[in-house]
Amino acid sequence: MRMRRLRKNSAVRRLLKETSLDVSNLVYPIFVDECIDNKTQIKYMPYQYKHSLKTIVDEVEDVVSLGISAVVLFGIPKVKDDGGSSAYAKNGIVQKVVKLLRSNFSDSLVIITDVCLCEYTLRGHCGLLKRDVVMNDETLNVLTKIAASHAEAGADVVAPSSMMDGQVSRIRDVLDTRGFLNTSILSYSTKFASSFYKPFREAVDSKPAFGDRKNYQMNYANMKEALREVELDVSEGADIVMVKPALAYLDIVKAIKDRFSIPLAAYNVSGEYSMVKYASKLGLLEEKESVLEILIAIRRAGADIIITYHAKDVAKWLNEDI
Repeated sequence: MRMRRLRKNSAVRRLLKETSLDVSNLVYPIFVDECIDNKTQIKYMPYQYKHSLKTIVDEVEDVVSLGISAVVLFGIPKVKDDGGSSAYAKNGIVQKVVKLLRSNFSDSLVIITDVCLCEYTLRGHCGLLKRDVVMNDETLNVLTKIAASHAEAGADVVAPSSMMDGQVSRIRDVLDTRGFLNTSILSYSTKFASSFYKPFREAVDSKPAFGDRKNYQMNYANMKEALREVELDVSEGADIVMVKPALAYLDIVKAIKDRFSIPLAAYNVSGEYSMVKYASKLGLLEEKESVLEILIAIRRAGADIIITYHAKDVAKWLNEDI
């Protein structure tokens, strides 16, 4: 047997390719900042920008023109307070952007919104604080307000990312009670306390003012715990579950895919993105091949959806190859 017969030229390799990557698998993250009028380069994330109400439609038009049909929105408010009230304000930055995108793109765009408090509170934690302790159940009350306000504005999917126990069931109950039966929940079911988030935290000014997030985000050494988190979220009504980050957690992605039949997303996070960009700038990596290899690995592990800052570049590359 000569295995190389199956690799002899590009046509044969393409015919026998086991794992595919398509534009339809991609979700593009976008930052929207209430404090700016024009798009602004994000520090530590080359070619990524914070957008304003004036620039967001042009950006999404570019995204849609490439065949990408879904975005996830992260808001940066003008006002932060201890209760994160800007996160659920009817005229908050995400709510305004969702309404704007919904009116411009109708059903051609899947709008996903991040449901969390870290960008909206003064001390940068993902929940409400009492004596410097993140309070789980009190935070749930606010998360439901955020999710409902996003659904009311026109979001297709709300994505709770704070890792509070019971967040999926509480949000599902409130959405259903208010008539948003068709608003899906994409739960950050296994969000690890990772060192790969730093560029994102710089972008949205959400670095914790004290301590860290290890008492609510997961220990990166634990797989069984990750499976329990997914099982709970599925039982609470999650429509899609997520692993975040992606690249260092491909074994978690595979374990979840093997055990559950629910759609699975993986978030190729800011640190993973920036490492490739800076290494490519230094000539240490060939960017296109490196990015495609990484995303194929995420797909091969079992992810149905990949949230990635590389999405626009990848869409261009894939469209060129058609």
